[in-house]
Amino acid sequence: MRIVVDAMGGDYAPELVIQGVVAAVSESPNIEIVLVGDETRIKALLQKSRYSGDRISVRHALEVIEMHESPATSVRRKRNSSIVVGINLLKEGKGDAFFSAGNTGAVVCAATLGLGLLSGIERPGIAIITPTLKGISLIVDVGANIDPKPLHLLQYAIMGRAYMENIFGITNPSVGLLNIGEEETKGTEFLKETYDLLSNSPINFVGNVEGKAMFSGKCDIIICDGFVGNIALKVTEGTAEAIQVFLKRNLLKSNFLEKLALVLLKGRLKNFKKELDYSEYGGALLLGVDGVVIIGHGRSNVKAIKNAIRVAGEEVERQVNNKILEAVNPPQNNIPKS
Repeated sequence: MRIVVDAMGGDYAPELVIQGVVAAVSESPNIEIVLVGDETRIKALLQKSRYSGDRISVRHALEVIEMHESPATSVRRKRNSSIVVGINLLKEGKGDAFFSAGNTGAVVCAATLGLGLLSGIERPGIAIITPTLKGISLIVDVGANIDPKPLHLLQYAIMGRAYMENIFGITNPSVGLLNIGEEETKGTEFLKETYDLLSNSPINFVGNVEGKAMFSGKCDIIICDGFVGNIALKVTEGTAEAIQVFLKRNLLKSNFLEKLALVLLKGRLKNFKKELDYSEYGGALLLGVDGVVIIGHGRSNVKAIKNAIRVAGEEVERQVNNKILEAVNPPQNNIPKS
């Protein structure tokens, strides 16, 4: 299995990307990596890491799409960027999946233009798995499409259902629409129209859900537009980081007996941190494009890079796109077309 990795994407690229890739291949003997980016820098870092195997190759790409650049414009102008070149390798069949922690908008744009969309899907959506009090939930979209139509959210729900049923074995997963209240009349006209569309669809729609449902486990899938979803995601990340800081701050003030108790609770505290750590989940799947594309956090560290590559390999093996196609395009799905 060959994973194409944008070596230049992310706040700490290419150094931490290279370290994450080396860690990934050392733990996964069935994975090969194609690093895309500045060949001279990449090879120097590989040599510094003392990697001597043959499962990491390099594809030179002179340009880099920076985080602040316009996605559509940069993808058109920077044809030799690590993102565009990487997506093209996937399109040409020279890789089974693509991962980048770089400019999210550019990855979405390059993947949509380069790979195309699955039949029956009009817009891609970024899907993330979050831990909840009852297990996990899938949230779509957290940043790919900030101005969608109601139909696009219905398609997110259909793709999400296929993902949860076939990947996690959840029969007829429940779907909630992220809104400012649970009542049917709440929200903008866009949300009300989406509510009606979902209510008349074949999915297991449970109605509107508030932001607290992201962790309560009230439903298996939460759908929203990319603007709201991205803000919700960043708020939860910030809250998780703040909780850990607050906890450490208070632990420093502990007396002898309290510190002794903390020694006994050390394992539990590690588990607590692990549940809140985004790097444990690696990256988010870009649902709807005709290929496996994983998007990482811009601040991805070595562990996040390693786990994202693992996730990319798992998604290739799961063949989730085939399941989505079956869900979106059966003979009688009652899903409207625009």
